Amino acid sequence: MPPEVDVAVIGAGIAGLATAYYLAREAPSCSIAMVDAGEPMAFTSAQSGNNYRNWWPQPLMVGFMDRSISLMEQIAQDTGNRIALTRRGYVLASRDADISMQHRQLVASLDGRTAKDIRIHDRIEGTGYLPPIRPDWDGAPDGFDFLTDPALIRRSFPSLADDIRSILHVRRAGDVSGQQLGQVMFEDLRARGVNLVRGKVRAIDQCRRFTLTLEAADGRSTLVAERLVNVAGPFAAEVAAMLGVSLPLANVLQQKVAFPDTARIIPRELPFTIDMDSQMIDWTEEERAILRADPEAARFAGMMPGAVHCRPEGGDAGNWVKLGWAYNIEPTAADWHPTLDPRFPEIVLRGAARLHPALKAYYGKLPRQTHHYGGWYTKTLDNWPLIGPMGPEGAFMVCGLSGHGTMGACAGGELVAAWMTGGNLPDWGQGFSLSRFNGQEPGRVAEEGLL
Repeated sequence: MPPEVDVAVIGAGIAGLATAYYLAREAPSCSIAMVDAGEPMAFTSAQSGNNYRNWWPQPLMVGFMDRSISLMEQIAQDTGNRIALTRRGYVLASRDADISMQHRQLVASLDGRTAKDIRIHDRIEGTGYLPPIRPDWDGAPDGFDFLTDPALIRRSFPSLADDIRSILHVRRAGDVSGQQLGQVMFEDLRARGVNLVRGKVRAIDQCRRFTLTLEAADGRSTLVAERLVNVAGPFAAEVAAMLGVSLPLANVLQQKVAFPDTARIIPRELPFTIDMDSQMIDWTEEERAILRADPEAARFAGMMPGAVHCRPEGGDAGNWVKLGWAYNIEPTAADWHPTLDPRFPEIVLRGAARLHPALKAYYGKLPRQTHHYGGWYTKTLDNWPLIGPMGPEGAFMVCGLSGHGTMGACAGGELVAAWMTGGNLPDWGQGFSLSRFNGQEPGRVAEEGLL
Protein backbone atom coordinates (compact mmCIF):
# COMPACT_ATOMS: atom_id res chain seq x y z
CA MET A 1 0.00 0.00 0.00
CA PRO A 2 1.32 3.50 -0.81
CA PRO A 3 1.90 5.82 2.14
CA GLU A 4 -1.06 7.98 3.14
CA VAL A 5 -1.17 11.39 4.81
CA ASP A 6 -3.80 13.96 5.62
CA VAL A 7 -2.06 16.72 3.66
CA ALA A 8 0.59 16.77 0.96
CA VAL A 9 2.40 20.11 0.62
CA ILE A 10 3.90 20.20 -2.87
CA GLY A 11 7.05 22.29 -2.67
CA ALA A 12 9.63 22.74 0.09
CA GLY A 13 10.75 26.29 -0.63
CA ILE A 14 10.19 29.00 1.95
CA ALA A 15 6.46 29.23 1.17
CA GLY A 16 6.03 25.45 1.35
CA LEU A 17 7.84 25.29 4.68
CA ALA A 18 5.73 28.14 6.04
CA THR A 19 2.56 26.42 4.86
CA ALA A 20 3.45 23.19 6.66
CA TYR A 21 4.70 25.15 9.69
CA TYR A 22 1.47 27.06 10.31
CA LEU A 23 -0.78 24.17 9.34
CA ALA A 24 0.99 21.98 11.90
CA ARG A 25 0.22 24.60 14.52
CA GLU A 26 -3.41 25.00 13.56
CA ALA A 27 -4.00 21.24 13.25
CA PRO A 28 -1.38 19.42 15.36
CA SER A 29 -3.04 16.03 14.84
CA CYS A 30 -2.87 16.37 11.06
CA SER A 31 -0.28 14.19 9.28
CA ILE A 32 1.68 16.24 6.75
CA ALA A 33 4.19 15.34 4.06
CA MET A 34 6.23 17.88 2.11
CA VAL A 35 7.02 16.81 -1.43
CA ASP A 36 10.01 18.16 -3.34
CA ALA A 37 12.48 16.95 -5.94
CA GLY A 38 15.43 18.44 -4.10
CA GLU A 39 16.58 19.83 -0.79
CA PRO A 40 14.41 22.35 1.07
CA MET A 41 15.05 25.96 0.06
CA ALA A 42 17.43 24.84 -2.70
CA PHE A 43 15.80 26.28 -5.85
CA THR A 44 13.91 29.58 -6.13
CA SER A 45 14.16 30.34 -2.42
CA ALA A 46 17.95 30.06 -2.64
CA GLN A 47 17.95 33.07 -4.99
CA SER A 48 15.96 35.32 -2.65
CA GLY A 49 16.88 38.95 -2.17
CA ASN A 50 16.07 38.41 1.54
CA ASN A 51 14.31 41.76 1.85
CA TYR A 52 10.95 42.75 3.32
CA ARG A 53 8.75 45.84 3.43
CA ASN A 54 5.24 47.01 4.27
CA TRP A 55 5.22 49.61 1.49
CA TRP A 56 2.74 48.60 -1.22
CA PRO A 57 0.38 50.44 -3.55
CA GLN A 58 -2.81 49.02 -2.05
CA PRO A 59 -4.25 48.34 1.45
CA LEU A 60 -4.71 44.64 0.72
CA MET A 61 -0.98 44.04 0.28
CA VAL A 62 -0.11 46.35 3.17
CA GLY A 63 -2.29 44.25 5.48
CA PHE A 64 -0.84 41.00 4.15
CA MET A 65 2.77 42.10 4.55
CA ASP A 66 2.25 43.78 7.91
CA ARG A 67 0.97 40.43 9.18
CA SER A 68 3.86 38.53 7.62
CA ILE A 69 6.39 40.91 9.16
CA SER A 70 4.73 40.48 12.57
CA LEU A 71 5.06 36.71 12.24
CA MET A 72 8.74 37.01 11.31
CA GLU A 73 9.29 39.30 14.28
CA GLN A 74 7.70 36.69 16.53
CA ILE A 75 10.08 34.03 15.20
CA ALA A 76 13.01 36.42 15.67
CA GLN A 77 11.93 37.01 19.26
CA ASP A 78 11.44 33.31 19.97
CA THR A 79 14.82 32.29 18.52
CA GLY A 80 17.09 35.07 19.77
CA ASN A 81 16.94 36.52 16.25
CA ARG A 82 18.48 33.48 14.65
CA ILE A 83 16.89 34.66 11.39
CA ALA A 84 19.06 37.84 11.38
CA LEU A 85 16.09 40.17 11.05
CA THR A 86 17.11 43.82 10.66
CA ARG A 87 15.05 46.96 10.12
CA ARG A 88 17.00 49.79 8.57
CA GLY A 89 14.17 50.25 6.11
CA TYR A 90 13.86 50.95 2.40
CA VAL A 91 15.06 54.25 0.93
CA LEU A 92 13.27 55.30 -2.27
CA ALA A 93 15.29 58.07 -3.88
CA SER A 94 14.32 60.47 -6.66
CA ARG A 95 15.60 63.58 -8.41
CA ASP A 96 12.07 65.01 -8.35
CA ALA A 97 11.47 67.33 -5.40
CA ASP A 98 7.68 67.10 -5.79
CA ILE A 99 6.43 64.34 -3.48
CA SER A 100 2.71 65.13 -3.86
CA MET A 101 1.84 62.15 -6.08
CA GLN A 102 3.87 59.70 -4.00
CA HIS A 103 2.28 61.10 -0.85
CA ARG A 104 -1.25 60.64 -2.25
CA GLN A 105 -0.47 57.06 -3.25
CA LEU A 106 0.90 56.31 0.19
CA VAL A 107 -2.14 57.83 1.90
CA ALA A 108 -4.44 55.68 -0.26
CA SER A 109 -2.48 52.50 0.43
CA LEU A 110 -2.57 53.01 4.20
CA ASP A 111 -6.36 53.32 4.19
CA GLY A 112 -6.76 55.97 6.88
CA ARG A 113 -3.67 55.27 8.98
CA THR A 114 -1.89 58.39 7.80
CA ALA A 115 -2.04 60.95 10.61
CA LYS A 116 0.67 59.35 12.75
CA ASP A 117 2.39 57.18 10.16
CA ILE A 118 3.56 59.72 7.55
CA ARG A 119 6.09 62.38 8.48
CA ILE A 120 7.49 65.08 6.19
CA HIS A 121 10.93 66.57 6.90
CA ASP A 122 11.39 69.66 4.72
CA ARG A 123 14.21 71.34 6.64
CA ILE A 124 17.33 70.23 8.41
CA GLU A 125 16.84 72.40 11.50
CA GLY A 126 14.79 70.87 14.28
CA THR A 127 13.87 67.73 12.37
CA GLY A 128 12.81 64.69 14.31
CA TYR A 129 14.10 62.37 11.62
CA LEU A 130 16.18 59.46 12.91
CA PRO A 131 18.62 57.95 10.40
CA PRO A 132 18.99 54.14 10.51
CA ILE A 133 22.21 53.82 12.47
CA ARG A 134 21.45 50.54 14.25
CA PRO A 135 20.09 47.42 12.55
CA ASP A 136 17.87 46.28 15.44
CA TRP A 137 14.33 45.48 14.35
CA ASP A 138 12.68 45.75 17.77
CA GLY A 139 13.70 49.35 18.47
CA ALA A 140 13.33 50.83 15.00
CA PRO A 141 10.77 53.51 14.13
CA ASP A 142 7.56 52.61 12.31
CA GLY A 143 5.77 54.53 9.59
CA PHE A 144 7.15 56.54 6.67
CA ASP A 145 9.49 59.52 6.46
CA PHE A 146 9.65 61.90 3.51
CA LEU A 147 12.89 63.86 3.26
CA THR A 148 12.77 66.88 0.94
CA ASP A 149 15.58 69.04 2.31
CA PRO A 150 18.78 68.45 0.28
CA ALA A 151 20.99 69.19 3.29
CA LEU A 152 19.14 66.64 5.42
CA ILE A 153 19.40 64.04 2.64
CA ARG A 154 23.17 64.67 2.32
CA ARG A 155 23.69 64.45 6.07
CA SER A 156 21.62 61.29 6.46
CA PHE A 157 22.81 59.45 3.32
CA PRO A 158 26.14 60.91 2.20
CA SER A 159 26.88 58.13 -0.31
CA LEU A 160 23.89 59.04 -2.52
CA ALA A 161 24.22 61.18 -5.63
CA ASP A 162 24.14 64.94 -5.08
CA ASP A 163 21.17 65.39 -7.42
CA ILE A 164 18.73 63.46 -5.19
CA ARG A 165 15.95 65.84 -4.15
CA SER A 166 13.49 63.62 -2.28
CA ILE A 167 13.49 60.39 -0.33
CA LEU A 168 10.75 58.18 1.03
CA HIS A 169 12.15 56.15 3.90
CA VAL A 170 9.94 53.13 4.62
CA ARG A 171 10.70 52.25 8.24
CA ARG A 172 9.04 48.84 8.68
CA ALA A 173 11.37 47.20 6.20
CA GLY A 174 14.79 45.61 6.09
CA ASP A 175 16.36 42.25 5.48
CA VAL A 176 16.15 38.73 6.85
CA SER A 177 18.04 35.50 6.38
CA GLY A 178 15.54 33.50 4.33
CA GLN A 179 17.66 30.37 4.66
CA GLN A 180 17.69 30.59 8.46
CA LEU A 181 13.96 31.33 8.51
CA GLY A 182 13.38 28.19 6.48
CA GLN A 183 15.76 26.17 8.64
CA VAL A 184 13.96 27.21 11.83
CA MET A 185 10.68 26.04 10.31
CA PHE A 186 12.15 22.82 8.94
CA GLU A 187 13.63 21.85 12.30
CA ASP A 188 10.29 22.50 13.99
CA LEU A 189 8.47 20.40 11.39
CA ARG A 190 10.86 17.48 11.77
CA ALA A 191 10.33 17.58 15.52
CA ARG A 192 6.60 17.35 14.88
CA GLY A 193 7.02 14.30 12.66
CA VAL A 194 6.49 16.01 9.30
CA ASN A 195 8.31 14.10 6.57
CA LEU A 196 10.05 15.30 3.41
CA VAL A 197 9.20 13.00 0.49
CA ARG A 198 11.63 13.19 -2.44
CA GLY A 199 10.36 13.26 -5.98
CA LYS A 200 8.97 15.32 -8.83
CA VAL A 201 5.19 15.25 -9.10
CA ARG A 202 4.44 13.70 -12.48
CA ALA A 203 0.69 13.13 -12.14
CA ILE A 204 -2.16 13.60 -9.69
CA ASP A 205 -5.18 11.31 -9.84
CA GLN A 206 -8.30 12.23 -7.95
CA CYS A 207 -11.09 9.96 -6.93
CA ARG A 208 -12.07 10.29 -3.29
CA ARG A 209 -8.50 11.28 -2.42
CA PHE A 210 -5.44 12.61 -4.24
CA THR A 211 -2.88 10.09 -5.49
CA LEU A 212 0.42 11.70 -6.41
CA THR A 213 2.78 9.90 -8.78
CA LEU A 214 6.35 10.87 -7.89
CA GLU A 215 9.55 10.35 -9.85
CA ALA A 216 12.92 10.21 -8.11
CA ALA A 217 16.37 8.83 -8.90
CA ASP A 218 15.40 5.42 -7.55
CA GLY A 219 12.21 5.15 -9.61
CA ARG A 220 8.53 6.01 -9.30
CA SER A 221 6.35 5.92 -6.22
CA THR A 222 2.95 7.12 -5.08
CA LEU A 223 1.67 9.14 -2.17
CA VAL A 224 -1.99 9.35 -1.17
CA ALA A 225 -3.35 12.47 0.52
CA GLU A 226 -6.78 13.57 1.68
CA ARG A 227 -5.88 17.15 0.74
CA LEU A 228 -3.03 18.92 -0.99
CA VAL A 229 -1.49 22.37 -1.14
CA ASN A 230 0.18 23.55 -4.33
CA VAL A 231 3.26 25.54 -3.28
CA ALA A 232 5.34 24.59 -6.30
CA GLY A 233 6.74 28.04 -7.10
CA PRO A 234 7.51 28.42 -10.82
CA PHE A 235 5.95 25.00 -11.47
CA ALA A 236 2.66 25.76 -9.70
CA ALA A 237 0.72 26.12 -12.97
CA GLU A 238 1.93 22.67 -14.09
CA VAL A 239 0.81 21.11 -10.81
CA ALA A 240 -2.59 22.80 -11.05
CA ALA A 241 -3.02 21.56 -14.63
CA MET A 242 -2.73 17.99 -13.37
CA LEU A 243 -6.06 18.64 -11.64
CA GLY A 244 -7.59 20.40 -14.64
CA VAL A 245 -7.10 23.84 -13.11
CA SER A 246 -5.73 26.78 -15.10
CA LEU A 247 -3.96 29.38 -12.98
CA PRO A 248 -3.25 32.92 -14.27
CA LEU A 249 0.49 32.67 -13.67
CA ALA A 250 3.58 33.62 -15.67
CA ASN A 251 7.26 33.14 -14.88
CA VAL A 252 9.75 35.95 -15.37
CA LEU A 253 13.49 35.46 -14.83
CA GLN A 254 15.19 38.13 -12.70
CA GLN A 255 18.87 38.41 -11.89
CA LYS A 256 21.12 39.82 -9.16
CA VAL A 257 24.82 40.19 -8.44
CA ALA A 258 26.74 40.24 -5.19
CA PHE A 259 30.41 41.08 -4.78
CA PRO A 260 32.92 42.03 -2.09
CA ASP A 261 33.07 45.80 -1.77
CA THR A 262 36.85 45.90 -1.50
CA ALA A 263 36.91 49.68 -1.95
CA ARG A 264 34.43 50.14 0.94
CA ILE A 265 32.13 52.28 -1.18
CA ILE A 266 28.73 51.33 0.25
CA PRO A 267 28.30 52.23 3.95
CA ARG A 268 27.44 49.21 6.05
CA GLU A 269 24.56 51.06 7.73
CA LEU A 270 22.93 51.97 4.39
CA PRO A 271 19.34 50.71 4.07
CA PHE A 272 18.05 48.92 0.99
CA THR A 273 18.11 51.78 -1.55
CA ILE A 274 16.08 52.08 -4.73
CA ASP A 275 16.60 54.60 -7.51
CA MET A 276 13.01 55.33 -8.51
CA ASP A 277 13.89 57.27 -11.67
CA SER A 278 14.27 55.95 -15.18
CA GLN A 279 17.68 56.45 -16.71
CA MET A 280 20.04 56.13 -19.65
CA ILE A 281 22.80 53.77 -18.54
CA ASP A 282 26.22 55.37 -18.22
CA TRP A 283 27.91 53.95 -21.34
CA THR A 284 30.54 55.65 -23.46
CA GLU A 285 29.35 56.68 -26.92
CA GLU A 286 31.36 53.83 -28.42
CA GLU A 287 29.77 51.30 -26.04
CA ARG A 288 26.31 52.69 -26.78
CA ALA A 289 26.87 52.35 -30.53
CA ILE A 290 27.93 48.72 -30.11
CA LEU A 291 24.78 47.99 -28.10
CA ARG A 292 22.52 49.66 -30.64
CA ALA A 293 24.01 47.51 -33.40
CA ASP A 294 22.98 44.33 -31.56
CA PRO A 295 19.19 43.67 -31.77
CA GLU A 296 19.26 41.71 -28.52
CA ALA A 297 21.19 44.39 -26.63
CA ALA A 298 19.83 47.59 -28.20
CA ARG A 299 17.33 48.13 -25.38
CA PHE A 300 20.20 48.74 -22.96
CA ALA A 301 21.33 51.73 -25.02
CA GLY A 302 17.98 53.48 -24.56
CA MET A 303 15.85 54.61 -21.65
CA MET A 304 15.67 52.04 -18.87
CA PRO A 305 13.03 51.79 -16.13
CA GLY A 306 13.65 52.79 -12.55
CA ALA A 307 14.01 50.54 -9.50
CA VAL A 308 17.67 49.53 -9.70
CA HIS A 309 18.55 48.73 -6.11
CA CYS A 310 21.49 48.21 -3.79
CA ARG A 311 22.14 47.11 -0.24
CA PRO A 312 25.01 45.93 1.96
CA GLU A 313 25.20 42.16 2.33
CA GLY A 314 26.56 40.17 5.26
CA GLY A 315 25.83 42.48 8.18
CA ASP A 316 27.75 45.37 9.66
CA ALA A 317 30.96 43.35 9.92
CA GLY A 318 30.79 42.14 6.30
CA ASN A 319 31.94 43.80 3.11
CA TRP A 320 29.67 42.42 0.38
CA VAL A 321 27.17 44.40 -1.67
CA LYS A 322 24.11 43.15 -3.54
CA LEU A 323 22.68 44.81 -6.66
CA GLY A 324 19.48 44.04 -8.53
CA TRP A 325 17.36 45.46 -11.32
CA ALA A 326 14.15 43.62 -12.21
CA TYR A 327 13.80 45.18 -15.66
CA ASN A 328 12.90 41.94 -17.42
CA ILE A 329 9.16 41.64 -18.16
CA GLU A 330 9.16 38.79 -20.68
CA PRO A 331 7.36 35.62 -19.49
CA THR A 332 9.39 32.45 -20.01
CA ALA A 333 8.73 28.78 -19.40
CA ALA A 334 10.46 27.88 -16.15
CA ASP A 335 13.18 25.26 -16.05
CA TRP A 336 15.58 23.97 -13.43
CA HIS A 337 18.63 25.65 -14.98
CA PRO A 338 17.79 29.25 -15.96
CA THR A 339 20.08 30.91 -18.49
CA LEU A 340 21.63 34.12 -17.18
CA ASP A 341 22.64 37.10 -19.30
CA PRO A 342 26.43 37.58 -19.03
CA ARG A 343 25.93 41.31 -19.67
CA PHE A 344 23.82 41.76 -16.54
CA PRO A 345 26.60 42.39 -13.96
CA GLU A 346 27.96 45.38 -15.87
CA ILE A 347 24.45 46.63 -16.68
CA VAL A 348 23.26 46.60 -13.08
CA LEU A 349 26.54 48.05 -11.82
CA ARG A 350 26.30 51.04 -14.15
CA GLY A 351 22.62 51.47 -13.33
CA ALA A 352 23.31 51.45 -9.58
CA ALA A 353 26.20 53.90 -10.00
CA ARG A 354 23.75 56.64 -10.91
CA LEU A 355 22.47 56.60 -7.31
CA HIS A 356 25.81 55.55 -5.77
CA PRO A 357 28.40 57.35 -7.94
CA ALA A 358 31.41 55.85 -6.14
CA LEU A 359 30.47 52.46 -7.63
CA LYS A 360 32.02 53.72 -10.87
CA ALA A 361 35.31 52.52 -9.39
CA TYR A 362 34.19 48.98 -10.34
CA TYR A 363 33.37 49.72 -14.00
CA GLY A 364 34.87 46.93 -16.08
CA LYS A 365 36.62 45.41 -13.09
CA LEU A 366 34.15 43.75 -10.75
CA PRO A 367 35.95 41.50 -8.25
CA ARG A 368 36.60 37.92 -9.36
CA GLN A 369 34.42 36.66 -6.51
CA THR A 370 31.35 38.36 -8.00
CA HIS A 371 28.34 36.06 -7.74
CA HIS A 372 25.83 36.38 -10.59
CA TYR A 373 22.61 34.49 -9.99
CA GLY A 374 18.93 34.54 -10.83
CA GLY A 375 15.55 33.01 -10.14
CA TRP A 376 11.93 32.99 -11.23
CA TYR A 377 9.32 35.55 -10.27
CA THR A 378 6.01 33.72 -10.61
CA LYS A 379 3.44 36.44 -11.18
CA THR A 380 -0.31 36.83 -11.42
CA LEU A 381 -1.77 39.54 -13.65
CA ASP A 382 -2.16 41.90 -10.71
CA ASN A 383 1.10 40.83 -9.04
CA TRP A 384 -0.72 39.66 -5.90
CA PRO A 385 -0.35 36.12 -4.54
CA LEU A 386 -2.86 33.32 -5.08
CA ILE A 387 -3.78 31.86 -1.69
CA GLY A 388 -6.79 29.71 -0.88
CA PRO A 389 -8.89 26.95 -2.53
CA MET A 390 -7.69 25.67 -5.90
CA GLY A 391 -10.55 24.10 -7.82
CA PRO A 392 -11.30 20.53 -6.68
CA GLU A 393 -12.47 20.05 -3.13
CA GLY A 394 -9.50 19.50 -0.87
CA ALA A 395 -7.02 21.28 -3.15
CA PHE A 396 -5.42 24.54 -1.99
CA MET A 397 -2.57 26.78 -3.10
CA VAL A 398 0.01 29.34 -2.08
CA CYS A 399 1.56 30.58 -5.30
CA GLY A 400 2.17 33.64 -7.47
CA LEU A 401 4.42 35.17 -4.82
CA SER A 402 6.49 36.98 -7.46
CA GLY A 403 9.59 38.61 -5.99
CA HIS A 404 8.17 38.73 -2.48
CA GLY A 405 8.14 35.06 -1.52
CA THR A 406 10.43 35.31 1.49
CA MET A 407 8.73 38.35 2.96
CA GLY A 408 5.22 37.00 2.34
CA ALA A 409 5.76 33.33 3.19
CA CYS A 410 4.67 33.48 6.82
CA ALA A 411 1.39 35.28 6.13
CA GLY A 412 0.75 33.04 3.12
CA GLY A 413 1.26 29.88 5.16
CA GLU A 414 -0.91 31.13 8.00
CA LEU A 415 -3.65 32.23 5.61
CA VAL A 416 -3.90 28.93 3.73
CA ALA A 417 -3.90 27.09 7.07
CA ALA A 418 -6.94 29.16 8.07
CA TRP A 419 -8.65 28.26 4.78
CA MET A 420 -7.96 24.56 5.36
CA THR A 421 -9.01 24.42 8.99
CA GLY A 422 -12.06 26.67 8.78
CA GLY A 423 -10.38 29.39 10.81
CA ASN A 424 -11.24 33.06 10.69
CA LEU A 425 -9.83 34.85 7.69
CA PRO A 426 -8.37 38.35 8.15
CA ASP A 427 -10.09 41.27 6.46
CA TRP A 428 -7.69 41.03 3.52
CA GLY A 429 -7.66 37.23 3.32
CA GLN A 430 -10.43 36.66 0.77
CA GLY A 431 -8.77 39.12 -1.62
CA PHE A 432 -5.97 36.71 -2.54
CA SER A 433 -8.22 33.86 -3.62
CA LEU A 434 -8.68 32.73 -7.22
CA SER A 435 -12.22 34.11 -7.18
CA ARG A 436 -10.91 37.63 -7.79
CA PHE A 437 -10.27 36.68 -11.43
CA ASN A 438 -13.77 35.37 -12.09
CA GLY A 439 -15.16 37.53 -14.87
CA GLN A 440 -13.04 40.53 -13.95
CA GLU A 441 -9.96 42.10 -15.46
CA PRO A 442 -7.50 42.59 -12.61
CA GLY A 443 -5.86 45.97 -12.28
CA ARG A 444 -2.15 46.50 -12.80
CA VAL A 445 0.04 47.71 -9.99
CA ALA A 446 2.88 50.15 -10.13
CA GLU A 447 5.38 48.30 -7.98
CA GLU A 448 6.28 45.45 -10.32
CA GLY A 449 10.02 45.13 -10.49
CA LEU A 450 10.72 46.17 -6.90
CA LEU A 451 11.91 43.81 -4.22
